[in-house]
Amino acid sequence: MRARFELADVVNRFYSGLANKTKLIPVQTRVLGKIAACRTAALGGHEEACENCGTARYSYNSCGDRHCPPDSYRDQASKQAFWIDDLVRGTLPIKHYHIVFTVPHQLNAICLHNQKLYYDLLFASVWHTLRSFGYSHYGVESGAVAVLHTWGQNLSLHPHIHCIVPAAGYTLGGQWKNIGHSGRYLYPVHQLSSAFKGKFLDSLKRALRKQNELSLFYDAIQQAYKTKWVVHCEPSLAGAEHVIKYLGQYTHRVAITNQRILNIAEDKVTFIAKDYRDRAVKKPVTLDGVEFLRRFALHILPRRFVKIRRFGIYNHTTKRNLALQFVEEKKPDIDAIIKKQQPPETNAERFARLTGINPCLCPVCKTGRMVTIRELPRIRSPAGFILKEPLPKA
Repeated sequence: MRARFELADVVNRFYSGLANKTKLIPVQTRVLGKIAACRTAALGGHEEACENCGTARYSYNSCGDRHCPPDSYRDQASKQAFWIDDLVRGTLPIKHYHIVFTVPHQLNAICLHNQKLYYDLLFASVWHTLRSFGYSHYGVESGAVAVLHTWGQNLSLHPHIHCIVPAAGYTLGGQWKNIGHSGRYLYPVHQLSSAFKGKFLDSLKRALRKQNELSLFYDAIQQAYKTKWVVHCEPSLAGAEHVIKYLGQYTHRVAITNQRILNIAEDKVTFIAKDYRDRAVKKPVTLDGVEFLRRFALHILPRRFVKIRRFGIYNHTTKRNLALQFVEEKKPDIDAIIKKQQPPETNAERFARLTGINPCLCPVCKTGRMVTIRELPRIRSPAGFILKEPLPKA
């Protein structure tokens, strides 16, 4: 079911006000335009009919942008399910730890000034810290799967990186070694915070100095040195499948989903947000519509920016060879051989297997299959404009 209020409605209503108050960069304008046209006649679509009862359904195409809130099978929901399924198959059957690196708000001005530089340095500093601690505490080269998040519950700018770190690695002599079993945590949190703080700020100063911009943000960096940084490290999690499903909650999320938007009235937007100062209780938050859209635009990433990265033993070149060490020799499985001879499953079949939701099932009779009977052409080009009036939705 479609949400009553959607982010596209906010964009259509408040974009002109935001554009008058704020100078948007090209990528923000492009993404907001895609969201405004998403699942409307502007992108075309198709008409479906049930093979059993004849029920007709009109579906408009998704914009496919990663910042657009998910909508069941068509958008991020399927991407997230497929990503989790692929990574579960390639994850080592060992314990993992969940570590979150956060950055204080004093540096937000630098982030807004040059997002790509800031986030690239953030990833590099996180891996440098984890790698150095792996060597110094256990004498191993470990790894990590890292995911960037940039928002807080109220859409404020809050850059942080979620990492899943395996409790194992290679020694300098090339031997496999399990680590982190002597205590609840993989590394001392206070030492981890201090090392990450020093590495990131040093890298930031060097980069800004090369661009002759250090003087613009010198005071902010000095304030960050005086601030206590937080690195959150959870105890060892369960098996690999549980760990990846947990991380999967963070991979294809966007700053806000349509289901969290409660109301759009006059010039206000009300949405649900967790209040972590009050035991993470969900509470309604009301913002000016232009301010709501401004905050959302803060989390639009640079074009082609990679927000999920793998390091060490989990990078793409290493993990293929590493997985062979954990494959047990088995006798030929006749059922598996027959299964391999069958045609590969479609995306719809795979989505149904992973989520239990069949996107092709008729919503009326619950037994028939919806099939496409005709294509719906686009009514106009969606590129390069923002819709002033909402287009009809499916």
